[in-house]
Parts: sequence; structure tokens; C-alpha cells
Amino acid sequence: QVHLVESGGGLAQPGGSLRLSCAASGFTFSKYAMSWARQAPGKGREWVSGIYSDGSLQYYADSVKGRFTISRDNANNTLYLQMNSLKPEDTPLYYCAKAQRPYYYTEYEDEYDYWGQGTQVTVSS
Repeated sequence: QVHLVESGGGLAQPGGSLRLSCAASGFTFSKYAMSWARQAPGKGREWVSGIYSDGSLQYYADSVKGRFTISRDNANNTLYLQMNSLKPEDTPLYYCAKAQRPYYYTEYEDEYDYWGQGTQVTVSS
């Protein structure tokens, strides 16, 4: 049974930093690309960043490029998102997601089959 559990959200000031974690279980983590997405109240889910199964390549939305860093620890089945230079618009709920197919990278939401419950990030002074 696949489980994805995000943590690390909270309150940060503009310009501050937070590090999100996603603990994965129930599947062979090292075989699957993973992504982070976020969703503000009343808006659709926005893809933020993705990483290959072996961590060799990372991709970012233009809105976070240069500020966020995605990484993974395959030995400990954990995905991370280091968020620096936070802005108020970085505020929404953040989700991690598992790609549906092994060794296949995608940024399409429909090609991710499991999502965590989300962790709230609030950027405010």
C-alpha cells in the first residue's frame, strides 16, 4: 500500500526558507520519478518541481526556478524540497506525488498515481 506523507510546512517570513520532506512507503521508491505540486485555495494544482528516479535530473517551474531545490534520498525513501527566498505567492498547500510508470519522468498530473495529503506553507510577515 503506497503512502506519501509530507512534512515541514509552516509559517515563514518573506525571504525566508523552509524544507519540505515527503516520506514514501509501499513501493520501490528508487524506481519512480517524483514531483512536488502546490494548490492555493480556489485554484488548480500547479506543478512545482520534479526529479528523475535516480535523482540525476531535476526540473522546476519558472515561478520557483533559482529559489527551490528538489532532491531525494533513495536509501531512506524520502523526497525533499528546499525552498529559499520565499514569497507570499509561495503560500499554498504542497503535495508530493509518485509517477505512475517506473523509470519514466513526466510533469503531467494525470501521469502521477499517488499523492500525499499535503503540507501547508504560509509566507507572511
